[in-house]
Amino acid sequence: MRFLLKAVFPPALLLAACTAAPLPLVSPPTAAVDPEPATDGPSATQAPHSKFVGGVYAIGHDARAHVLARNWHPGCPVPITDLRLVKVTYRNFKGDVRTGPLIVHARVADDVLWVFRQLFQARFPIHRIGLAPRPKPIDRDSTRNLTSSFNCREATGNPGSLSQHSYGWAIDINPLQNPYVRSDGSVLRAAAKPYRDRTRDRPGMIHAGDVVVRSFAQIGWEWGGNWHTLKDYMHFSATGT
Repeated sequence: MRFLLKAVFPPALLLAACTAAPLPLVSPPTAAVDPEPATDGPSATQAPHSKFVGGVYAIGHDARAHVLARNWHPGCPVPITDLRLVKVTYRNFKGDVRTGPLIVHARVADDVLWVFRQLFQARFPIHRIGLAPRPKPIDRDSTRNLTSSFNCREATGNPGSLSQHSYGWAIDINPLQNPYVRSDGSVLRAAAKPYRDRTRDRPGMIHAGDVVVRSFAQIGWEWGGNWHTLKDYMHFSATGT
């Protein structure tokens, strides 16, 4: 049986859940994963093969330096020691095989690794996977298209409330092709406007019932594309928020 930390809890209770009660760990279907040489480097690299390679690692020196400089600060709801570096291979929009890093909570790291193995095998294209940059005001002219995970910051559109990315419980995939759409139909960045039309079927877009949604559902995560008052098509989280 799979368990979820449901979205009905207010932010204060979610924070308490992080510190007082463990996030339920959902075990994915057993799948062999090819080992990768241990590395703590955060940068994405060209992979010399077309076979999925991935692994879960403790936060090493390079990744820790990145997190401390950009994404973590005193007051964040999760200590760095509870985070893990997940390295995965993926296919970019040109079909090239690359390796990229994600940082997530230790309790979901193996599940996340399993999901990205499914996406690789299904040949779902991802523009780029990398560690999130320093939080800053949204640039409406930005064309950044980074798939990323941990980022200790406020929730989009909800100042004063922590994003689920702050706990290492959320991942955004191809944010340009899968925009955050407000209830009035507006988007955060101008470049994402063409992708408000979800009847389109362009590379990197996520649709209900596709391999991305199904794979995350297998580990108990929910999709922001199923939200009712607004849509966050890039967003998947263990809590549903």
